[in-house]
Amino acid sequence: MLRYLTPLVMFAAVTRAESPKTTVELFNGKDLAGWEYVTSPAADIATVCAVKPDGILAVAGKPVGFLATTVSYEDYHLHVEYRWPASAAKNSNGGLLLHIASGPKDRAWPLSFQVQMKTTRMGDLLPMAGGTFAEKLSTPPGAATPILNRMREDTEKPLGEWNSCDIVCRGDVIEVTINGIPQNRVTKCAPAAGKIGFQLEGMPYEVRNVRIAPLRAIDPSFQTR
Repeated sequence: MLRYLTPLVMFAAVTRAESPKTTVELFNGKDLAGWEYVTSPAADIATVCAVKPDGILAVAGKPVGFLATTVSYEDYHLHVEYRWPASAAKNSNGGLLLHIASGPKDRAWPLSFQVQMKTTRMGDLLPMAGGTFAEKLSTPPGAATPILNRMREDTEKPLGEWNSCDIVCRGDVIEVTINGIPQNRVTKCAPAAGKIGFQLEGMPYEVRNVRIAPLRAIDPSFQTR
């Protein structure tokens, strides 16, 4: 996580959250409809993202900020696939943001929860800018970057290969599965709904197959800590 950044302009207030009735492709593979880019100073989303001919979204990573859906969501199953370049630095950093809401900012980051995409730490979960959950953090009280470590060993693919991330948001519970392995679970989350987004922390990566679907039965593979 970056420790100092220019403050962002206030993020627009979250509208009433939607729960998907059918599978919804959040990124259509053709253009950036339904997404916005938040940074300071303001920048056009087309300057930091490019849609490749094969429908992959290439994210430049600069300037630092975050992408967000223009719609807020609750009670959904989110599927995302992403990869770092084969030549990426070993400390490449980024994140998948959940429940982006109006409220305080932590430097560049909004009130939300981050599923860590940083190399070697994929699956950690971070409460951002005042977000809270019931589980005890892995970091000491008052840490500049609060983190709840993933539950199991690293399941990240090698640089250049696609990773899959499946998130179930059910009420105020978030469950995180990385490459088919359950890695994190938190309860009593506040906020419990909001926009979905991606962090840009200065390093490029690619995204594809970003979709949400209605909830199914509870997955018994998740274990409490």
